[in-house]
Amino acid sequence: MGFLQLLVVAVLASEHRVAGAAEVFGNSSEGKTLLSNSSETGTASGLVFILRPEQSTCTWYLGTSGIQPVQNMAILLSYSERDPVPGGCNLEFDLDIDPNIYLEYNFFETTIKFAPANLGYARGVDPPPCDAGTDQDSRWRLQYDVYQYFLPENDLTEEMLLKHLQRMVSVPQVKASALKVVTLTANDKTSVSFSSLPGQGVIYNVIVWDPFLNTSAAYIPAHTYACSFEAGEGSCASLGRVSSKVFFTLFALLGFFICFFGHRFWKTELFFIGFIIMGFFFYILITRLTPIKYDVNLILTAVTGSVGGMFLVAVWWRFGILSICMLCVGLVLGFLISSVTFFTPLGNLKIFHDDGVFWVTFSCIAILIPVVFMGCLRILNILTCGVIGSYSVVLAIDSYWSTSLSYITLNVLKRALNKDFHRAFTNVPFQTNDFIILAVWGMLAVSGITLQIRRERGRPFFPPHPYKLWKQERERRVTNILDPSYHIPPLRERLYGRLTQIKGLFQKEQPAGERTPLLL
Repeated sequence: MGFLQLLVVAVLASEHRVAGAAEVFGNSSEGKTLLSNSSETGTASGLVFILRPEQSTCTWYLGTSGIQPVQNMAILLSYSERDPVPGGCNLEFDLDIDPNIYLEYNFFETTIKFAPANLGYARGVDPPPCDAGTDQDSRWRLQYDVYQYFLPENDLTEEMLLKHLQRMVSVPQVKASALKVVTLTANDKTSVSFSSLPGQGVIYNVIVWDPFLNTSAAYIPAHTYACSFEAGEGSCASLGRVSSKVFFTLFALLGFFICFFGHRFWKTELFFIGFIIMGFFFYILITRLTPIKYDVNLILTAVTGSVGGMFLVAVWWRFGILSICMLCVGLVLGFLISSVTFFTPLGNLKIFHDDGVFWVTFSCIAILIPVVFMGCLRILNILTCGVIGSYSVVLAIDSYWSTSLSYITLNVLKRALNKDFHRAFTNVPFQTNDFIILAVWGMLAVSGITLQIRRERGRPFFPPHPYKLWKQERERRVTNILDPSYHIPPLRERLYGRLTQIKGLFQKEQPAGERTPLLL
């Protein structure tokens, strides 16, 4: 009788997503005595049982320690003696043979860990040693394919989770439904990191493959939403903070104006560009150096960004150096184009998991944009207005209705803030709402660019130096006595007169009429 390996997958989802709400017990004998290391507790757990010779039955028990009803699903899989044993060489976790995937997450990354597999073996035969050698007759020939599956966006229901978990259990289903992210060899660590996507359901699974026998087996799938279902601020039900909504809504209003009128209102655009540059670097600096809360950080970022915007406007007004201003404008556009480049599958290449290679390449792409457009600065400026201004609308939409397009820049920000983010794979779902928002972004960008190009035909490329105009106007007023403005009092006298008028509003009015002094 051939080897039979049984996997029980207990996928549990309680009403309030209470982790550890149920426990699975298994017994490979006909009685009900529980064997050691034969139980597991969790919301997505599984057990492996090796049948003894002539054994024909196996019993499992499923229970919950809570009083609330629990939705559950159990799936039984069988494997032959030629198939690998998932978790068969476990030395880290509790079970002797542990096919489970263990998952941890924070705001930046989600990490999965699993125990190494072993080669298959027949009933009644001792399992092959895990560390006896590294040749092709040992478990070191096994390979691990890591798969990632995205649930529908903005859907946190239990029914949807259970429905899609069934697609991530058996080997054929996983290969047909999920995206293969990376392949690990026995020499690699059995740990993989991904970018966390708060509020987005993600299912992970690992398929171990024996290239010598061309057989495979699947681990137990693990899932996460990268957020807590407990009530409170920052929970899955209330991911959008009020401060974020206010900040990005105001930012989008300014960006929408820049998208269509930025080149005409040159100083307003410079304020917008300076706000982005100063705000971005200040947010990174204060987040890495201080433990202040997010809301306070966002307020300080808004204040500092405003100072940066006014500073860039002041530099243009006083010195009028167009090249410096356009360098800032071009770098902001280059930053977004570079972010889009690494948002594609190119960003998951192994070479870019090195921080040095990533930041050098990223900076070169960002700098290349202003260099390429140095001969046509007006076109560069209008392109920046249309693309950057319209993308600010995308960020505002994300604060109300989650979209993957926000991760174009958020992934770069995460990498700048977290030293371990370089090892994370940055895949994101691209579903119906993302296509809709992408179409809105493209429509706004094209409309803004087209409108500004048509309106600016025949006009000067850029406004003249403001400080020179101001000096010329002042000299003209001083020398031309026929100019009505020549007779306008100096600014100090005008301010003093205005203050006197305001002060008079608060003085008690004197009664009218003649007064005769009383003589004693």
